[in-house]
Amino acid sequence: MDTDCIGQTLMDVQETKSISLRSGILAKTPEIFSRYFPGQKAVIVADENTYIAAGRQVQDLFSAAGMPVCEPLIYPGKPLLYASFDNVLRLAESLRHIDAIPVAVGSGTINDLTKLASHRLERRYMVVATAASMDGYTASGASISKDGFKQTFSCPAPVAVVADLDVMIRAPKPMTASGYADLLAKNVAGADWIIADALGIEPINTRTWDIVQGHLRESTEHPDLLSSNDPQAFFRLVRGLMLSGLSLQHYQASRPASGAEHLISHLWEMAETTHGEFSHGLKVGLGTIASAALYDRVLARDFTRLNVDRMVNAYLSRSEVEAVIRKAFSNPDVVDSAIQQSMAKYPEPDEMRIRLIRLKEQWPQIKTRLQTQLIHAPEMRDMLAAAGCVTHPSQMGKTTTDLLKAYRQARLIRNRYTILDMAEEAGCLEDCLNELFSPGGFWAS
Repeated sequence: MDTDCIGQTLMDVQETKSISLRSGILAKTPEIFSRYFPGQKAVIVADENTYIAAGRQVQDLFSAAGMPVCEPLIYPGKPLLYASFDNVLRLAESLRHIDAIPVAVGSGTINDLTKLASHRLERRYMVVATAASMDGYTASGASISKDGFKQTFSCPAPVAVVADLDVMIRAPKPMTASGYADLLAKNVAGADWIIADALGIEPINTRTWDIVQGHLRESTEHPDLLSSNDPQAFFRLVRGLMLSGLSLQHYQASRPASGAEHLISHLWEMAETTHGEFSHGLKVGLGTIASAALYDRVLARDFTRLNVDRMVNAYLSRSEVEAVIRKAFSNPDVVDSAIQQSMAKYPEPDEMRIRLIRLKEQWPQIKTRLQTQLIHAPEMRDMLAAAGCVTHPSQMGKTTTDLLKAYRQARLIRNRYTILDMAEEAGCLEDCLNELFSPGGFWAS
């Protein structure tokens, strides 16, 4: 199985030194640990589920190798551990009294909590992956909920990653579906970066782009094979997730792997104070379909006919945007953050005019780039369904009205420029949404 692209990428990043991805590699965990933390003591951080999946074996492997290992820190398996800032503080306090290097054994929540807690103690750590559920194993930063909304805290990625396919393939199927959705989302996230690049907002870093997009189509093809635990399909998925995380580490921001689809997920997650019934990745998958459906409608427009003067004159003032935000959200912390984030990307009239002129003049080239990048929404929906993902709001207890509200609000919570912003600035967002939700539209059935 080809991991050359991972090895090449590791030479271009600063934080992660090793990714061991193959069947049976779990047995080499003590050896890998001692290579990067010579003479150090280890402490396993897991929950009851991940300790059964791999943590106990890792603990025993350290002991059998005669290496110093502390009593593990094990969280309850139920209710599921939540990636909250309070839990980061609690873990950091526990680790403060243990002179050891944390070894996170788990997936998203365990990894993010350990990542940020270790950083607060000025320690590095390593991770043993237990599920192909997200791309955050190799990412700089931890996705943690604080003050009513999820945010990314700056902290280094793990020094080493152990990803045993035999362990990960045994994870619950919804976790694999979550990882597939998180990876396929890079298709529309890439499209968002294309428009940000084309409109002079955030240039594409070609090396970062190649890391995340270079193997994306190959890594997400044949999603139906994941349900039968096809080894090659599973390997491609895990490799794609590791590369996606490395692209964030290379770029030192989440732009390469996160666009409008993640904003929709984050918007829904702001209402959660515990681990939701549906994972981050499954929400992202639904947001991915939503974003692809919006792109399909936007690409049907001819922006070479855009009336720039009319759009500049009609665009809301900063005070009007602030009023929209205060009406949209009730949590004062969310309101304050949304105002700050929205104002950070809000253009002055002259800047807006330049942006819209560029859109008008370059639309044929921009459209071609987007058409080359994007998967159409019906195909996106079929691919996610084949992987066992959520493909309609009703499957996770939401209505199409909830989704319509998310389309309108998601762009307000982050300063990232996406298709939601472009459609709003070009004056077609509401028309596109009407087409999507009216009888006969994509979301009408």
